[in-house]
Amino acid sequence: MTTQQLVQQIKTKKSFLCIGLDVDLTKIPKHLLELEDPIFEFNKAIIDATHDLCVSYKPNTAFYEAYGLKGWQSLEKTINYINENYPEIFTIADAKRGDIGNTSSMYAKAFLEDLNFDSVTVAPYMGKDSVEPFLAFENKHTILLALTSNEGAFDFQTNIVDGEELFKKVIKTSKTWKNSQNLMYVVGATKAEYFAEIRKIVPDSFLLVPGVGAQGGSLHDVCPYGLNNSIGLLINSSRGIIYASNGENFAKKARDEAFKIQQDLEEILRMNY
Repeated sequence: MTTQQLVQQIKTKKSFLCIGLDVDLTKIPKHLLELEDPIFEFNKAIIDATHDLCVSYKPNTAFYEAYGLKGWQSLEKTINYINENYPEIFTIADAKRGDIGNTSSMYAKAFLEDLNFDSVTVAPYMGKDSVEPFLAFENKHTILLALTSNEGAFDFQTNIVDGEELFKKVIKTSKTWKNSQNLMYVVGATKAEYFAEIRKIVPDSFLLVPGVGAQGGSLHDVCPYGLNNSIGLLINSSRGIIYASNGENFAKKARDEAFKIQQDLEEILRMNY
């Protein structure tokens, strides 16, 4: 998917919501556990109920890998279902990979070619040769961890290195890599005070923003500083939507929560564009 196609979908749906599909079998409705593939059936119901309110789905691969081969098959069925039924949706493999060149090439092939995700999250710590294999795929996107929403982000990411915070150095350096136009960045909603500075470095890039809702981040803190001329934000919500109910009405309740966020995002778009 091209960036222009993503922007057009945002304008059409009046939403820049990304829904995280982080499926925990201990949290999903118990009646689904009787089915052959409860993870896929849960995802399918959530997707069917919310696809018109969001522009992206983001399965965190750890929640599938934890269940071994069956979990990986559920992930494959989920991405295939989205691509076949809702091809306008931007898909993110939240895998946080990053390794030496040959290994990264295999990771990139797995997620961007075999599973056919539109994008994958990547850790930048090992540098250029660990990221460029992901950037080589045409019309695919690499979402680099820049400033994350967790408490431990302050252990390293905001440390001063040669006169500036490390996360700024990472973002600036990444712009010099081959095919850097295919980069997006993870910036946590709990770090709203940094968005204006990040936008000075990457004014045109999309930012994936986790941490709204359960982690304490606020839409209204992020958007004034994070929006750009092409919207440029994907606001992720996971638990607050997919676990809105553990009863048989779980999909409807998930839609209700997604609708609330979509309405907020529509209002933000109306006020800014």
